[in-house]
Amino acid sequence: MSYHLSKAIQRPFDDAIATVTQALKNEGFGILTEIDVQETLKKKINVDFKGYRILGACNPSLAYEALKLEEKIGTMLPCNVVIQEQADGKVEVSAIDPVASMGTVGNPALTVIAEQVQGKLRKMLDNL
Repeated sequence: MSYHLSKAIQRPFDDAIATVTQALKNEGFGILTEIDVQETLKKKINVDFKGYRILGACNPSLAYEALKLEEKIGTMLPCNVVIQEQADGKVEVSAIDPVASMGTVGNPALTVIAEQVQGKLRKMLDNL
């Protein structure tokens, strides 16, 4: 089983970030964190790296339901969505597959919520 859901799109990197952010919003997610890996690596260890952004996306209602079922599930939140430049000029958008990650917990009720999140992340990717 794959641990991520991915799609390649043809658009400039910065536009892709804005597009993905809006597509997540359309599915009820907000962005809690944003990590510019390219900038961080340059600043911290002085290496050049491709455009690579990690968005920490959260659907508050579904996160609340998961937290009620498993108090330590916060270790798996938020859902990371990666936007990265590819050598062929495309941009790949990848999201954690919550069914794969939360399936390790072994709570069937949590799996139901993870499937809902997975559906929203798939729809977000489909709409890019």
